[in-house]
Amino acid sequence: MLLLWHSANEEMKTALITGVTGQDGSYLAEFLIDKGYDVHGTIRRSSVDFRERITHLEGHRNFHLHYADLGDSMSVMQVVNKVRPDEIYNLAAQSHVQVSFDSPEFTADVDAIGVLRILEAVRLCGLGETCRIYQASTSELYGKVEEVPQNENTPFHPYSPYAVAKLYGFWIVKEYREAYGMFCCSGILFNHESERRGETFVTRKITLAAARIAQGKQDKLYLGNLSSMRDWGYAKDYVECMWLILQHERPEDFVIATGEQHSVREFATLAFRNVGIDIEWQGSGADEKGIDKATGSVLVEVSPDFYRPTDVVNLWGDPTKARAELHWNPQKTTFEQLVKIMTDADMAKVAVERAGESVRTNLAEYLEKGIVK
Repeated sequence: MLLLWHSANEEMKTALITGVTGQDGSYLAEFLIDKGYDVHGTIRRSSVDFRERITHLEGHRNFHLHYADLGDSMSVMQVVNKVRPDEIYNLAAQSHVQVSFDSPEFTADVDAIGVLRILEAVRLCGLGETCRIYQASTSELYGKVEEVPQNENTPFHPYSPYAVAKLYGFWIVKEYREAYGMFCCSGILFNHESERRGETFVTRKITLAAARIAQGKQDKLYLGNLSSMRDWGYAKDYVECMWLILQHERPEDFVIATGEQHSVREFATLAFRNVGIDIEWQGSGADEKGIDKATGSVLVEVSPDFYRPTDVVNLWGDPTKARAELHWNPQKTTFEQLVKIMTDADMAKVAVERAGESVRTNLAEYLEKGIVK
C-alpha cells in the first residue's frame, strides 16, 4: 500500500535536485513544480551554457538554481544546509558508459564518492531524520547478467568503470539506511530516453541521424553492437516513479523498467521507418549493414570504434515490485511511441537548422550583391 508522506511544512515541500540540467532532472523539476514543490537544483560553473533543458523554468517563483559540484564536499554541504530540503534527488553523474573507460577516476569520484558526499552532508546538517534521499542507480549494475529479466534480487556483476562506481553508490545508500536509519533509497533505472536525451547516447544518435539522412544533411550512421538488447522506457514517465519511491511508507530499492526488451537494430529500424525510410539488414557482426530498400544506399554501418572493452548485451528489467507497491504504470508510453516522439522532435530540430542555414546563405548572397547594406 502506498502512503504519501508529509513533512512538518504541509504548505509546500522543498526538493533539491542534483543534475537538474540533465534529461531526468529537467523532467523531474517540471513534475515536482506541478506537484506544488519548491524546487532547487544544482548546476556546475561552466563557460558553456548547458541549461537549455531548463530555460523555460528559470524565473519561475518555485524554481531556484545553486552552484555545486559532487566532486566538492564543501559546495555540497553548503547547498544542503542552505536549502534544508525535505527530499533530495541525486541525479548528477558521469553517466556515459563508454566515457567511463576513458575517464575512470573522474567517474569514480562523481558517481561513487559523490553519493557519499550527499549522504554525509544530510547527516552532518542534522537532516538525517527529516530528509528523504533518492539515488539514481542503474541497470548497468547487472552487467554480465546472471538471469533475465533482472529484478531487485538479481545478483550484480558490473561490467564497466561506470557500473562499478554506481555499485558503490548503491551500497553506500543501503549502508546509511541501515546504519543511521535514514530514508534513502535507490531506483535501479533501466535505459530511459526522450527527445531531451544527450546526442552522444545511442538512441538519440540514431533518431538524429535518421532525421538528418531523411532531410539530406547526413549520409550514413555508424553504430556498435546492433544486437545489444535493452529495456527502453520514456524518461518523462520514469521521473514519476522516482517521486513515488520517496512517497513510499518505508525506504526500499526499486527496479524502474518497462519489462520489454528490444535490440539496437530494432530501434534503428523503427526510427528510420518513422522518417519514411525502410531499412533492410544484410550481413552479420562487424559486417552488418542497414540498406535503404528504395535506393539500395548503405545508410547504417557497424564501426569497431563503438565497441566497448567489456560490453553489456542483455538488459531486461522486471518492474513487478514498482507496479504492485507504488502503483506505477511502467508502460504508459510504449516503445513505438517513444521512438516516434524522439524522431518527430529530431525531424523538427533538423528542419529548423536547415531553415537557419538557408537564411544565412541568402543573406550572404544579398550582401555579396550589394542588395543589403
